[in-house]
Amino acid sequence: MAQGNYYVPAHSPWPIVGSIALFFLAFGAARVVDGSSFAWETLAIGGIILIVMFFGWFGNVIHESLNGFNNAQMDRSYRMGMMWFIFSEVMFFLVFFGALFYIRVFSLPWIAGEGAKGITGEILYPGFQYVWPLLQNPGAAFVGPKGVIPTWGIPALNTLLLLTSGVTLTWAHWALKKNNFKHLVIGLGLTIVLGLIFLSFQFYEYYHAHHAFDLTLGSGTYGSTFYMLTGFHGLHVTLGATMLIVIFVRTIKRHFTPEHHFAFEAVAWYWHFVDFVWLALFVFVYWL
Repeated sequence: MAQGNYYVPAHSPWPIVGSIALFFLAFGAARVVDGSSFAWETLAIGGIILIVMFFGWFGNVIHESLNGFNNAQMDRSYRMGMMWFIFSEVMFFLVFFGALFYIRVFSLPWIAGEGAKGITGEILYPGFQYVWPLLQNPGAAFVGPKGVIPTWGIPALNTLLLLTSGVTLTWAHWALKKNNFKHLVIGLGLTIVLGLIFLSFQFYEYYHAHHAFDLTLGSGTYGSTFYMLTGFHGLHVTLGATMLIVIFVRTIKRHFTPEHHFAFEAVAWYWHFVDFVWLALFVFVYWL
């Protein structure tokens, strides 16, 4: 219903459905960690309920948009909401980058005997020498992998793929503003393909790292920070690619016009954010 100049949707069951999904996901994840029975089944139930919620809730929002319920005030609300969401994602990744920087700049040098706090580290781990990354070394104080992913292999190729996908998405956005449907579809399709190729290479990278270098979450501080940062980024690329596919389908159905296409812009903002995070990952995780 409309109140003044602002559309207020009817009561929705989807927040409750989402809460139920999150409960099953959290409960299932805890059971997986604990090794309890029916852990993965519980996790799967939560995932299925979450997918149903996404389809239902976003379907309602799309219906409202197509029926003209969203005015300029609603558009500003959507934009502010998306900006705050991306800001929260920036803070999320900063936590893990902060952990990586603290380990590399402070903790390990202290353990090696450097600085005022290095005395304690020298007592606990005599003879420890700080070299990043901490690789396997018999008799060393810390467990590490046999090796690490070469910087100028798959990581560099994936960097090129994501940067190119940012260009193709910008091209698609420009085509949408110019009402050029052909270039819009081509640019958006190429962006999706590049994102999926990126994920394929990352899956192969993980497989190779595990089998060739014994690089796992248990491989000391390098292994844990590597998988936390690259793994969560891979999850965000997966979500971004899914959003792009949804936008692609909506584009084929002619849901967007040069004047009204915030859903497209929101996904574009998110994808460019994912690109930026990968650049930071490439520099601080793979390169330096």
